[in-house]
Amino acid sequence: MPLPAPLTGVVPPLCTPLTPEGEVDVDSLLRLVDHLVAAGVNALFVLGTTSEAAYLTDRRRRLVVETTVAHVGGQLPVLAGAIDMTTPRVLEQVASVAEAGADAVVVISPFYTRTHPAEIARHYRLVAAASPVPVLAYDLPAAVHTELPADVVLELAADGVLAGLKDSSGDLARFREVVAGARTMPGFSVLTGSELLVDAALALGAHGAVPGFANVDPHAYVRLDRLWRAGDLQAARAEQERLCALFRIVGAGDPARMGASSAAIGAFKAALHLQGVIACPATAEPQVPLSPREVERVQRLLIEAGLL
Repeated sequence: MPLPAPLTGVVPPLCTPLTPEGEVDVDSLLRLVDHLVAAGVNALFVLGTTSEAAYLTDRRRRLVVETTVAHVGGQLPVLAGAIDMTTPRVLEQVASVAEAGADAVVVISPFYTRTHPAEIARHYRLVAAASPVPVLAYDLPAAVHTELPADVVLELAADGVLAGLKDSSGDLARFREVVAGARTMPGFSVLTGSELLVDAALALGAHGAVPGFANVDPHAYVRLDRLWRAGDLQAARAEQERLCALFRIVGAGDPARMGASSAAIGAFKAALHLQGVIACPATAEPQVPLSPREVERVQRLLIEAGLL
């Protein structure tokens, strides 16, 4: 099923603000949505990796979708992740988020056990056949330990199974192959999830970007996208390089005591808290929170970037 119109531009994957007790902070979520919409983003993506979807219970996932959809009120498309280990479990997630009002679902390949490309293709065909809304594939080999082959994506796109791809592999060669193959498929959207390669992805022909870092500085990603489309490539490159420098906030967390996910999500949420967008920078258990000293490092970088 295709989207009503191809996705283009900036589609931030929202952080999920939490209370200290781990519940969804609805008021902060609404402020975050307003923060992104005011910056001029083109769509919203909830329940992705940046949303900590893997850590949220089904009840909390549903609440995030319902809250976002109701608040946006049709101004922008709302995509929702259907993240789970196997096809039957993904189908339950798809049904839930579609019923909650999502305009499309973003579906990861099966994980826990390694899968063959034929099984990945079968997964997406089964999901798309049952989904009441368009399905985008989510290529995240760092999480599922299996690459989403370019030929599989293009075959599924040609057959009308997939409406788009969110590529977070960081593999520009494979990404180029999908972009090139999709040029004859006008309804298929190819989006990069790599925050530091947006200008490069646009140069290859990407339709847009799904950068988690857009939670922190959505205006910059919107500027980058608009500059590129206006043909001001030098200014777009300068904006990307500014974002690359600011992205150093994800290194504020000490790798000796926390994983990369804790450091990145913790930095995004610390930045949003410092900017007054969310009330609490808590991350879901068992992620390790940033220390006060690490938060100070985030704060210094935000000040240098003019965001505080």
